[in-house]
Amino acid sequence: MEKVREIVREGRRVGKEDPRRVVHAFKVGLALAFVSSFYYYQPLYDNFGVNAMWAVMTVVVVFEFSVGATLGKGINRAVATLVAGGLGIGAHHLASLSGPTIEPILLAIFVFVQAALSTFVRFFPRVKARYDYGILIFILTFSLISVSGFREDEILDLAHKRLSTVIMGGVSCVLISIFVCPVWAGQDLHSLLASNLDTLSHFLQEFGDEYFEATDDGDINEVEKRRKNLERYKSVLNSKSNEEALANFAKWEPRHGQFRFRHPWQQYLAVAALLRQCAYRIDALNSYLNSDFQIPMDIKKKLEEPLRRMSSESAKSMKEMSISLKKMTKLSSSDIHVLNSQSACKALSTLLKSGILNNVEPLQLISLTTTVSLLVDIVNLTEKISESVHELASAARFKNKMKPTASLKKSDSVSVGRAAVPIKSHDSDDHVVTILCDDDVSNTVDQWRGKSSVDSCHHVAIKIDDDDSVHEKHEDGEIHVHTSCDSCGPTNASNVLDSSSNKRISSN
Repeated sequence: MEKVREIVREGRRVGKEDPRRVVHAFKVGLALAFVSSFYYYQPLYDNFGVNAMWAVMTVVVVFEFSVGATLGKGINRAVATLVAGGLGIGAHHLASLSGPTIEPILLAIFVFVQAALSTFVRFFPRVKARYDYGILIFILTFSLISVSGFREDEILDLAHKRLSTVIMGGVSCVLISIFVCPVWAGQDLHSLLASNLDTLSHFLQEFGDEYFEATDDGDINEVEKRRKNLERYKSVLNSKSNEEALANFAKWEPRHGQFRFRHPWQQYLAVAALLRQCAYRIDALNSYLNSDFQIPMDIKKKLEEPLRRMSSESAKSMKEMSISLKKMTKLSSSDIHVLNSQSACKALSTLLKSGILNNVEPLQLISLTTTVSLLVDIVNLTEKISESVHELASAARFKNKMKPTASLKKSDSVSVGRAAVPIKSHDSDDHVVTILCDDDVSNTVDQWRGKSSVDSCHHVAIKIDDDDSVHEKHEDGEIHVHTSCDSCGPTNASNVLDSSSNKRISSN
């Protein structure tokens, strides 16, 4: 009785983790019940005979959890059965021309050659990734058709019935998979990538508090809960096989939602690879949080401000990327946080060069510098991830976050209808303003930056005086910007930046 209860509890747990599993079980049952009618219904049985069981076998082995996996297996099985059936009939015909004595020898040679060559081809990486199941069915079908043809007179009728039932079973699986509560592998991969970004962002956001704030043991359960919550990043470390499988299945899927045919699934894998690299750095960083050898808090405090900013700005950048993926919109302010984290790296470098750690003991210095090195690596990887997500957004044609609201004249002013709420920069008086431009403005500013942008947003760090005016000393002409923020009311900014000036604007 206890075993039964344990099985029931396990079933509830599996169903709660992903309710689609329950729906998938019903879909498989529906498909099997449908193709079984070929065997139970007398007119159909008269046409197909015992070959109707091939439809049942096809449903059992072809029906997978996602549409892509089912469609891939179904196409592999149908094509392999068709090609192998034709070759099997051809092999039987050639062997029969040699006479009854030589025929079995030739059939054995044909089976040996095709089985050996097909099995060797299965080792090719690209073939194994997408067509391994098809080649397996090819070996099976060719052998069955060619060998059974030796004892069966109506070999064409046998091949026709077997192919028909296989196609019927495969079509039943595909139709039910697509039209009854479909599960799209592409959507799962997209959601997994956004979730992984969220997970890494969570650790980096909490790292500062865990590393720089002395925490007493307190409630053991609460400490353990907090630690498990912080170590969610470990799921990213082992996600490679799942991501590659989902990308492979997604390539078989038809267009659905915002995922069009030939969607850039390979770019998803490129982003995922960078996320795993970042997760490995985070794993090493986490070991210093739980290490028995802890650096005194007064030494940590010397580098607290830049290290906190490096981790928090990287976390904010990843959070922005996650939101961008979930909404399938182009990035807006992620680059700003990347720039802020790089600015913190420079501040940290200046601080270290000042000799602030000269009096630190060697072992403590090694531990502290290793932590610094890991955080610098994470900042650099965050920049690479941001660039990769930009490429993904461009290739996948993500929509812009806002409609264009700007216009530009060569020696006139730029009127920007909306701007992002200023983000506090590392200087006390500096703010970051996101300027949303139309295509003409984007092209002009891109020429100034010397490179193309993947969206129509441009970020400028400015210093706002009390009189709401911004000035810049520069050699060429000017662009006058008028912005308004939801949180701070109308703000006028003049003499900002033209097509040849710098991003950073300093107040007079």
